[in-house]
Amino acid sequence: MTSSSSLTDKQEQRFRSLAFLTVIIIYLLILAGGIVRGTGSGMGCPDWPKCFGRWIPPTEISQLPTNYQGIYGAKLKGEVEFNAVKTWIEYVNRLLGVLSGFFVFGTLLASLSYLRKDKTVFFGSLAAFLLIGVNGWLGSRVVATELAQYVITLHLLLAIVVVFALLFVMVRSNAPHLQIKSIPEKTKSVRWLLLMVMVLTLGQIILGTQVREALDAVVKRLGYEQRENWIGNLDMSFYIHRSFSLVVLAFHLAVIYQLRKLPAISWLPTISNALITFVIIEIGTGVIMAYFSVPAIAQPIHLLLAIIMIGLQFVAWLLVNPVTIIAKGYKQDSRLVGV
Repeated sequence: MTSSSSLTDKQEQRFRSLAFLTVIIIYLLILAGGIVRGTGSGMGCPDWPKCFGRWIPPTEISQLPTNYQGIYGAKLKGEVEFNAVKTWIEYVNRLLGVLSGFFVFGTLLASLSYLRKDKTVFFGSLAAFLLIGVNGWLGSRVVATELAQYVITLHLLLAIVVVFALLFVMVRSNAPHLQIKSIPEKTKSVRWLLLMVMVLTLGQIILGTQVREALDAVVKRLGYEQRENWIGNLDMSFYIHRSFSLVVLAFHLAVIYQLRKLPAISWLPTISNALITFVIIEIGTGVIMAYFSVPAIAQPIHLLLAIIMIGLQFVAWLLVNPVTIIAKGYKQDSRLVGV
């Protein structure tokens, strides 16, 4: 009996570790996607799933047919120019996508140990696996639609949903190990405030994709030689996005103030500190892009920080939600029931 219990504990610990690692891999994938976008490498591989018809991309133009532009440029109106750096940036992004799929599948297999104890963990892992499969297909549509903005935005939003699914099973599987003194009635207002912040942050992310689309148009018109003039030629979406960051900051300060007033709950103090840190750095990267000619390195970092922020908000919301942290089969704290 003791041996069986020990085995189950090890399986569950393995699952929690794998779920956390999978979240990290997904974040790296989002960072890679931001680098692809920021460097204009989206069509570095003009076909899918292969790259210039090869499973291992070429490193120099001599490895391509002399008429490669005619072969791969038919759909792109002949606008295919081989660039080894951009090709490999896009290809590494694809490799990370495949790796993340394997990790999510591994998380699903590891979640089988929860089928008897808490099926919600299994179904959350299954949802993450199905969603990342759909997002992989959306990645192929990004290439097929020649970087259509709406497909890129859907691709990003679905990646956020995958992160949410993984964060949910990570928090849920850690429920028995969370130190929770009590969850008072006032957390209901905190939960609503957190939901509002998530909606505002998501809106800011979507606004950011509109700014990115406008920037792409400016770059295409002015070229990289006039980088210092990019910001001055952006439309109103940039100014709305910039001003709205102050609203997001104000709501984050309100959330952090409310979270700090709650009784001790594992992870919440760390999340509160991380949130304000990431918000400040996020605004800082925005300022750097606005006043320092949009350096390429700042763009993917700006996006990644936003996704990390909304992930932290979601985890905080889960932690103050008793429905989440009271899992079937776990010992329930009577102070949490009925809240």
